[in-house]
Amino acid sequence: MEFGIGYFPTHDAVGPGPIARLVEEHGFESLFFAEHTHIPASRESPWPGGGELPRKYWHTYDLFVALTAAAAATTRLRIGSGICLVTERDPIATAKATASVDHISGGRFEFGVGAGWNREELVNHGTDPRIRMRLLKERVEAIKQIWANEEASYQGEFVNFDRIWSYPKPVQRPHPPVLVGGNGPTVLDRVLAFGDAWFPNYQGGAVLKEAVELQTRAERRIDFQVIGVPADPRELEKLAQVGCTRAVYWLPSAPMSQIEPKLEVWERAVAEFTGNQ
Repeated sequence: MEFGIGYFPTHDAVGPGPIARLVEEHGFESLFFAEHTHIPASRESPWPGGGELPRKYWHTYDLFVALTAAAAATTRLRIGSGICLVTERDPIATAKATASVDHISGGRFEFGVGAGWNREELVNHGTDPRIRMRLLKERVEAIKQIWANEEASYQGEFVNFDRIWSYPKPVQRPHPPVLVGGNGPTVLDRVLAFGDAWFPNYQGGAVLKEAVELQTRAERRIDFQVIGVPADPRELEKLAQVGCTRAVYWLPSAPMSQIEPKLEVWERAVAEFTGNQ
């Protein structure tokens, strides 16, 4: 199992470059940045985490600007979206942005994708929340076509383009890993349709049971990775028992004085789990 960090890269906390260097220096394998273009002030959609929505959700840098800074600041660290709201992004522009980050980083990009939970946010981007799952599938498929082909075309219900040229291409072949986020009742269908891994938020037993179901249904290799894992070696052991390949722990969007103690807590949990105390 690999161990990584999740982070909301906000303008008023440790920046994406310095946090990436810190994570790499501490020997962790990956760093994932969250994305929200904005948060509607109406606050009609309830936050899945319960309670008041943390302010970091509407204070993040642009995802791909932050990832570029992280790529430039590191040499080994895997950097990824955790997750990219593809339903709020043009697929042609997103194909170029993702391929550019993969190219600049030397093939270290991980493409975490999701449909989004904030319905008003989606509507502000012109997306009907009722079709977001179908739209996500088509946009990811279209992005893969652009990544893979010198002359790409895609015809779908929502995405249509014919014979386009777009460079750079990703360094990774056949393409950067596509990690499908989400914890809903149909998420495994999406993972099986177009994902290289399932990348849910940690929800204890429910996620563990679904991880087993995923492997029984899969006819090709699909990894199980989790974001939002608690710093508890007992939970890491549970994840290992169902074949988890990557566990990611959230750090706070805060000054270094608050981040470093949390990072040490995660380090101790990983060390106890791996026996490297």
